[in-house]
Amino acid sequence: MTNTLLTDLLQSMGLLGIFLLIGVFLRAKVKVFQKTFIPASVIGGFLLLLLGPQVLDLIPCPAGWFDIYSLLPGIFIVPIVASVPLGLRIGIGKDSGGTNPEVFKNILPLIGIGLGTAMFQFAIGYGTHAAFGSQNLYDVFGIELAIGFVGGHGTAGTLGNILQELNLPYWEIFQGVGITTATFGLVGGILIGIVMINWAARHGQTALLKKPADIPESIRVGYEKDIDKQPAVGRETTMSSSIDTFAFHAGLIFMVCLLSYLILSGAKALKIPVLGSISVWAYGMIVMFIVWGIMCKLHIDYLVDGNIKGKISGALTDFAVISAIASLPIKAVATYIVPILVMVIIGYIVTTFISFFCCKRLLKGYWFEQMIGTFGMCTGVFLTGVLLLRICDPDLESPALATYSLSYTITSVIYFAMLNLFIMLPIIHGALYTALVALGIGVIALLFAAITSRISFGKMFKGNSNKNNAVV
Repeated sequence: MTNTLLTDLLQSMGLLGIFLLIGVFLRAKVKVFQKTFIPASVIGGFLLLLLGPQVLDLIPCPAGWFDIYSLLPGIFIVPIVASVPLGLRIGIGKDSGGTNPEVFKNILPLIGIGLGTAMFQFAIGYGTHAAFGSQNLYDVFGIELAIGFVGGHGTAGTLGNILQELNLPYWEIFQGVGITTATFGLVGGILIGIVMINWAARHGQTALLKKPADIPESIRVGYEKDIDKQPAVGRETTMSSSIDTFAFHAGLIFMVCLLSYLILSGAKALKIPVLGSISVWAYGMIVMFIVWGIMCKLHIDYLVDGNIKGKISGALTDFAVISAIASLPIKAVATYIVPILVMVIIGYIVTTFISFFCCKRLLKGYWFEQMIGTFGMCTGVFLTGVLLLRICDPDLESPALATYSLSYTITSVIYFAMLNLFIMLPIIHGALYTALVALGIGVIALLFAAITSRISFGKMFKGNSNKNNAVV
């Protein structure tokens, strides 16, 4: 039985691999996909959904494979989130292997903007729930906007597992709505991001990209033909005679995942208040901070390369996205399509406004590059932000990736720590009360961004304009 289960898992992953490759091919050949920068995982996921048992049922494969796909996002999110702190370097200067100290002046405002945006998304989602309350929506309907936009497909899958553990009967429907919202966020975020990049390039708001035509062809099609121009994956920190570098990094990540599950299981067994209800990925991030800190103290941090870590988490993200989309429960989601569209559209508008306005007013130096990364994170996942950043800064010459990565890490810790609050509040106090709480926290977060910006840059800084786009 075990062998059969593992064989089914391997074969089902093979089918995902086929459609990922088809997605790569279509992205390289279809102009509309190139112009919109839709990832191959999204293209392949929708194609598999269309041909699978949910729609046309043209693929001769066991139906149980799609049950596996529905579970994969909830599994993959643990190593994806746990890997975030690994390799994070916060030095006082470039000579130390860290980041330019001037970069840090934008980090606290970015944290406030990112967290404030997420809280406003919670408020919009639960506000929509309150407005459509007569349609007998399930208790936590509305959380999907922030879960799907900021958390992404993997988080949506994981939250479904948490609701299942709480014995809430609507967990599967929730997961479907969450994945739908995440897909809207990912695709819409990329499209809106492209529009903003084109506008910024034409109006002199991008520090490095001077016109939209400067976007490299390789980014459009998804590959680089010239071998000499293909970027290196990362440093080979270990010798293959001992262990492959990718295996070493994966070993660290999976070790932390195991420790996180053990800690969570222990907290539940001992019935420790609060600690027993914290999500496993939150433990994963905390444990990884500790592990990485110990490695730095022992001066063995040279064994870790951030790019290698990023490739592992990126690969897991691609498989999480395609499996989540392929297993989307269309019929169940269709029941809630009107409130979904309402909260998604309002979410687009508010997220775009907060990201653009606040970053333009509160950040100094490469403000647009840092904004577009944060906007991508607030509508998709970390890698969406990196994608948009690479479009306007192909060679990553600006410090935007450093500020974005550091602010994302801290924002993620706070965000994931607060998820349980927004699961339990609507169940106990209702959607409207939860929306008001989220709105209040969001306002506080944006005030924090404004105050830290004033402290960092002084009263004389009045924001960026076409004539004042100074860089640090």
